[in-house]
Amino acid sequence: MASDAILRRVATYYADKLAKHGVNARGVDWNGEASQIQRHRQFLRLFGDERGASILDLGCGYGDFLRFMREERYYGQYTGYDVAPEMIDAARRLHGEADDRRWRVAAVPNETADYAIASGVLNVKGNVSVTDWVDYVRETIDILSRAGLRGFAFNVLTSPSDPARRRQDLYYADPIEMLAWCLRRYGHSIALLQDYGLWEFTILIRRPPA
Repeated sequence: MASDAILRRVATYYADKLAKHGVNARGVDWNGEASQIQRHRQFLRLFGDERGASILDLGCGYGDFLRFMREERYYGQYTGYDVAPEMIDAARRLHGEADDRRWRVAAVPNETADYAIASGVLNVKGNVSVTDWVDYVRETIDILSRAGLRGFAFNVLTSPSDPARRRQDLYYADPIEMLAWCLRRYGHSIALLQDYGLWEFTILIRRPPA
């Protein structure tokens, strides 16, 4: 399946979740607010003390990471991208558009930021073959790599999870294989986080200092 077809399916999937559940964690296909915040928190380990760093959020949904950033006293420019126009409409209604926040309907950013992140967008495989989905995952990570000048990060469900709770329509990645692929492709300054109590992992990749 071509990536364009995958993106159309992903956009429809999330638009349906938003229509069904509204502007909350379930509306972006998380099972609750506590786990959503726990995922947000992992990305702070990429930014560290750089509170003025600009952030590009690929698959931003209704922009909850912006709210979280501001509560955590990160004040840098935020740009949210999503393939579902309904999500961007919801983000604009919730947060407005101002000098410090922008919203875009697109899958591939036409701009860069200090850091780029993606949360949840690599999970919703649906009926796409694993081979095609892995290609899509790697393309998306490459997009993040180009968008984040100082570094980038993403999360994905982990294959060493409870087999009884796995869903056939979701993608579960092997953390060791993913880490090895990232090391080969992006260099050595990489962290794999799987210590925060969820059946997933987050990978943080930093650029070496110039």
